[in-house]
Amino acid sequence: MSKQAFVFPGQGAQFSGMGKALYDTNEQAKALFEQANEILGFRISDIMFSGTDEQLKQTNVTQPAVFLHSVIAYKSIEGAKPDMVAGHSLGEFSALVANGALSFEDGLKLVSIRANAMQKACEINPSTMAAVLNLADDKVEEICAQIQSETGEVVVAANYNCPGQLVISGSIAGIDKACEAMKAAGAKRALVLPVGGAFHSPLMAPAKAELEAAINAANFATPTAPVYQNVVAKAVTHPDEIRINLINQLTGAVKWTQCVQAMIADGATNFTECGPGKVLQGLILKINKEVAVSGVS
Repeated sequence: MSKQAFVFPGQGAQFSGMGKALYDTNEQAKALFEQANEILGFRISDIMFSGTDEQLKQTNVTQPAVFLHSVIAYKSIEGAKPDMVAGHSLGEFSALVANGALSFEDGLKLVSIRANAMQKACEINPSTMAAVLNLADDKVEEICAQIQSETGEVVVAANYNCPGQLVISGSIAGIDKACEAMKAAGAKRALVLPVGGAFHSPLMAPAKAELEAAINAANFATPTAPVYQNVVAKAVTHPDEIRINLINQLTGAVKWTQCVQAMIADGATNFTECGPGKVLQGLILKINKEVAVSGVS
């Protein structure tokens, strides 16, 4: 039996004008945007609709903005009933609102706390990420481990996006060395990304205590559909497990390839991406060409 999966993008999907069509044409969407402005204490909708790329790139704006667009896009679908959900990094919070594990308000508050905690961690440890193309995952992992043991610099595999596309994360010196080694090992490209820090690496540890306290204080309900969480890449339904995996995601890898493969193994044939952009649709088709993908923005 074919199953419907809903997926939600992460940081990097933002663009100026995001969500404006929903605000202008949907009364429920408009009310949710205004509620979000109140919760956050600033008019994030104004930045989303007409802000500059620079304004949208600030972590404390980007993360709530992508979350808002994704959740509101999902809520605009009449009669949406997911059989399973997943989100890429930040998108996991959107997924947890879609399956009823988190309320809209709690999801937004947690995303805002996460964004600010990550921003502080980036300032404590100047660090970065790089995309590695066309090199086997195990080879990327081997090079990262080798550089860590030889130099003491932090370098880890952070995002398993699709076969042949892996993002590494770590200290600036470590990433520079890793990029040289990846190219020497045959990578088509090893490109430093314009990000604020080493997300999904041990260098995010300074943000963990604050996020953990907020997640443990938030109310998590039993979801209506399983969430395939980034750090375990399998179906999760127990609120306590969901909490633990959300906390560990901050310093752990996003196993997106493995999540999609697990969803397909469990019967997913249709994937709908909710939110800005089409990045996840592209990644899913690179993981498996047989499934149907669509988007709602």
